[in-house]
Amino acid sequence: MKKITRRQALSMSAGAATAIGLTSACSSSSSSKPAVVPAGGAAASGAPGASGASGAAKAITPVDEVFEGRRIQISLDTSGHHTGGHHLPAMPSVRVDGVELHLMPNADGSWITVVNHYETFPDPLTAARAAVRDLQGAILVPLGANGDPA
Repeated sequence: MKKITRRQALSMSAGAATAIGLTSACSSSSSSKPAVVPAGGAAASGAPGASGASGAAKAITPVDEVFEGRRIQISLDTSGHHTGGHHLPAMPSVRVDGVELHLMPNADGSWITVVNHYETFPDPLTAARAAVRDLQGAILVPLGANGDPA
């Protein structure tokens, strides 16, 4: 009787684990997930400013509020600074005490900030509030300023 080597056993185990992982990934992606509905009412498609199921663009609601003593301002940046070109949708411009807070959209419609890359947030306002909490009173330094305050 031929014995299998340790390398062959590991190879078969890895192949089986990969097959199980792919099967579970395919079955979970085909399951229906509830649609995320932003304040504007259109279903979220994952891209910022992208059209939802109704065809209307997701609205970025302008915000100007004071949260924990810090001023948060959110507006739609249509100047092209955040769009990266003519073919991409406009992104929200988020400022904390007048300094830009860099936000990044995820494919699932959630957002992350430059202050905290490890937690996702459902909308730019929630992300900005979390950044204010994470800063704990520290001054937000503009992205790309190499540590020099503006």
